[in-house]
Amino acid sequence: MQARAVLASVLAVALVLSGCAQPERTIASHPVQSTPSPAPPSPHPTVSKPAKPPLRPLPAKLPAGLRRNTGERPVVLTFDDGPSPAWTPKVLDQLRAAKVTATFCVVGREVQRHPDLVRRIVREGHQLCNHSWRHDLELARRPVDEIQADLARTNKAIQKAAPGAKVPFYRQPGGRWTSEVLDVAKGLGMRPLHWSVDPQDWDKPNAATIGKRIHAAARPGAIVLLHDGGGNRAATLAACPHLIADLKKRFGITKLR
Repeated sequence: MQARAVLASVLAVALVLSGCAQPERTIASHPVQSTPSPAPPSPHPTVSKPAKPPLRPLPAKLPAGLRRNTGERPVVLTFDDGPSPAWTPKVLDQLRAAKVTATFCVVGREVQRHPDLVRRIVREGHQLCNHSWRHDLELARRPVDEIQADLARTNKAIQKAAPGAKVPFYRQPGGRWTSEVLDVAKGLGMRPLHWSVDPQDWDKPNAATIGKRIHAAARPGAIVLLHDGGGNRAATLAACPHLIADLKKRFGITKLR
């Protein structure tokens, strides 16, 4: 028994010395490298638009060279701001009934929208006049290249609507003329068309007032300004039969030459 106890003790010592009891392993910890956050995208450089050139001042008086008279006794009727599907056909019906012709100063974007009305104007023997692309009251004060592009664009739309139609005149919106717009119009083969009688039908007076104003202001060779577009033209339309008859009786009504 004593021998067995001694043997057991010897075996226990041997196990310790042989390394059967493994030491605890230590795992080396590597330092964690932090990933840098991506830099925020740099803002796109702001491209500043070039400043628009200042508008030229309007001349103190209307420039020379504007057509303001027929040069003969008969007067001329002009209708601006169309063509309008609401009013132009009715104006054309009245002109046809009275057997007279007129000059229609058409706006380019309305021509583009209603080419059939441009064709009817031409087909029924009336004249066309370029009245700018969008009735820009400040057009004549803008850079010459902008004026050129505007008038040329309008002529192109007219020619597309009515191939071969003549556009012998240009009328500046609001009558706000400058020498620059006159030169551009002439360079495109158009004469600058103004007026001598303005009943201000654009301000929507009643039909009787329109007729009275035209009767009082008309003289031999007058160029009468009226509107068939740009708004409600019921009063102008109502005034037309009487004013046409009055002008036809007193002076006659002609086509611009």
